[in-house]
Amino acid sequence: MGIEKLWDRLDTETRQWFVDNPGCVILPRAVVAAISKATGVELDQDRHGETVLSPSDCDFIRSAAERHDALRSEASAQRS
Repeated sequence: MGIEKLWDRLDTETRQWFVDNPGCVILPRAVVAAISKATGVELDQDRHGETVLSPSDCDFIRSAAERHDALRSEASAQRS
């Protein structure tokens, strides 16, 4: 199952990790554990026990990071 389908079920800290690390392709075990805990979904692992994001997951995460940055910039501009 893709990150996009799980996104709304992730806790704030996990979503923030993705936004802060939009170029990550292999997920750290702690992030995989947080996703599993929040969603009940076990992500696929490769033969090395690593969870590799698909190209569509990477595109979604980059878009989410860009939206987050745009919102933060807009909020900062409104305070000025």
